[in-house]
Amino acid sequence: MAAAFISALFLSLLCCLAYNFWTYDIEQIRLEEGSWEGRISGCLEEEDLEKIRTSANVKKAEINEKMTEGKCTAVDIWFFNPRTIYRDLPALTELLGLDEEAASYHELLLSRYLIYDPQDGSPPLLLPMYLAVLILMSAALILIIHNSFAVSMNARVRQLGVLSSIGATPGQIRTCLIQEASALCILPVLLGNVLGILLSAGILQGINRIGEDIAGRHEAVFQYHSLVFAVTFLSTAVTVFISAWIPAFRLSRLSPLQAAKGSDEIILYRKKRSRILSFLFGVEGELAGNALKAQRKALRTSTLSLTLSFLGFTIMLCFFTLSGISTRHTYFERYQDSWDIMAEVKDTEIGDFSETGELKAIPGVRDCVVYQKAETEAEIPVDSISGEVKALGGLETLAGNEANTDSGTYLVKAPLVVMDDESFAAYCRRIGLEPGQGSVVLNRIWDSVNSNFRYKEYIPFLDEEKKEEILSGIPVLGYTQETPVLREEYDNYSLVQFIPVSLWEETQERTGQAEADVYIRILGEEQAGLEELDALESSVKEILGGNYIVETENRIQEKTDDEEMRKGYMMILGGFCVLLALIGIANVFSNTLGFLRQRKREFARYMSVGMTPGEMRKMFVVEAIVIAGRPVLITLPAAAVFLWFMITASYLNPAEFFAEAPVVPVAAFFMMIFCSVAAAYYIGGRKILKCNLSEALRDETQM
Repeated sequence: MAAAFISALFLSLLCCLAYNFWTYDIEQIRLEEGSWEGRISGCLEEEDLEKIRTSANVKKAEINEKMTEGKCTAVDIWFFNPRTIYRDLPALTELLGLDEEAASYHELLLSRYLIYDPQDGSPPLLLPMYLAVLILMSAALILIIHNSFAVSMNARVRQLGVLSSIGATPGQIRTCLIQEASALCILPVLLGNVLGILLSAGILQGINRIGEDIAGRHEAVFQYHSLVFAVTFLSTAVTVFISAWIPAFRLSRLSPLQAAKGSDEIILYRKKRSRILSFLFGVEGELAGNALKAQRKALRTSTLSLTLSFLGFTIMLCFFTLSGISTRHTYFERYQDSWDIMAEVKDTEIGDFSETGELKAIPGVRDCVVYQKAETEAEIPVDSISGEVKALGGLETLAGNEANTDSGTYLVKAPLVVMDDESFAAYCRRIGLEPGQGSVVLNRIWDSVNSNFRYKEYIPFLDEEKKEEILSGIPVLGYTQETPVLREEYDNYSLVQFIPVSLWEETQERTGQAEADVYIRILGEEQAGLEELDALESSVKEILGGNYIVETENRIQEKTDDEEMRKGYMMILGGFCVLLALIGIANVFSNTLGFLRQRKREFARYMSVGMTPGEMRKMFVVEAIVIAGRPVLITLPAAAVFLWFMITASYLNPAEFFAEAPVVPVAAFFMMIFCSVAAAYYIGGRKILKCNLSEALRDETQM
């Protein structure tokens, strides 16, 4: 009953959380991109709009003011049955006399409804993936809990032998056992489903509380559907049925003689010795080890589930600790002095952006840089490469660039960073150059031969004595290895150039197109807190929000959001590990209490040869230590290998991890397992030692 209850709880929680995450994703898409399902854009008149609205499957049609430009009208459409959208929308465009390109689909939203283009060769795999996870989880639960049913069924093996001897067929015995399991499990399954629903609602509330300060996040509202209950109940019923059928099938195949003989009794192996337990605990350790070997099949559930839960919990905590250290080094600590507020202005040219002065005049702004990026390429003469690069084998060794033998040049990436004139001039003065109409070249390349990506070392890319133009029409003011104070990651093997916006407007036609968005980096006052940065961010939005589509980030808020999201992930995954551990603990209780009859007779024999109750208690202690300690012995080497691999791959200093290693939560999880196993053996031991052991030894039919 306990195994069925936890199985139902596990599957109910999984299905319920999956459904709520799915509905939350749909809500987020609707809030960010709109709830429209299809869109038609073109030269549309009022009668065309009326044709759309009166079409059979069209639920609603509205003009999208933001997407409408000049004579081109954009109409957002909703359908009664969106599953036919890939047939209905082309028919509408044909009816209106428009090309197929006039129709567009909200593919992200439709994919969440499991609707995809029939012409698409790679349809979304959301539903198949969810079904695969559900089947995999059910199969894992079957492997874990079927031994719990075997324990209770084995206790009735003599009764089954009597039924078989008077003519009961294997099918009738199997049906009897399945019916008994169903009668026992119906209430636990229903209770497990209900508790899984309540627990998922509680988890969502916890996630809301953890993420209430995350910018741009809307609150999750718990939702439930009758289909979720149907899927949960059906999957649980199938899981429990198969788990019960496996031992029922095995027992139904026993002959009457085998059943009457009592094959359920523990068989102690005389030839197999537990040398380690014998050395540590003496005779009691030897006897405990022998008993555990005899029960190894019955204890397989607890061993597997406790090991998986402890291993999963330990590796999860280690992974998040390593991930947090890496993120802190590569992002928050690296750029903490480079920005306080970042704004991304969508679909805007830096030459058309006129609010730079207003942004720099905001009270509390220490520095503000407006910039845009452009991807270009340049041909660099082989002779211009620095001696340091040549000594390491040239660009062929460092970057994999092959020289053009005909022209004697390398083709390299030469991205541009276009800065507002005032910020560019301040940057030039900071690195000791006279501002002018030219570029500052970031003259460096990663020495990948003598350093790793975690602790990069740079060498000069070009020979600085040769100030040749990298891009036509852009003279070089100077070389530097010092970057502007921006939150930017530059390519390891490219020649980045920084130019003023006035020069960019003169050379844009022959140098290339800029990226679509403009970036704004703002530094607030020294030691500014979250409240000050929030006020600064609000001022930026107020200035830009009326004329542009803007996305903003707050450095302190970003760090807080990252920490809270990490805690949320750990809470969810940790909860699943705890549930998995509960399955193992339930099996320990089931096994301890289910084998009372066998253990009574076993200990009666020990007492008959002079063993005291205290020595028998010591046996129970040894068994509890082995059952609870086995997951630790398996987990520690596996976790050590995982840590070695992750630390080596990320080039982190092991001392940093060990300074933040999750020792306390891992130890607390182990103590939870150990105390639960100890409690099971304490209850079972008291019942065994309180009974009349001589009577148990004499009467083999006692239950």
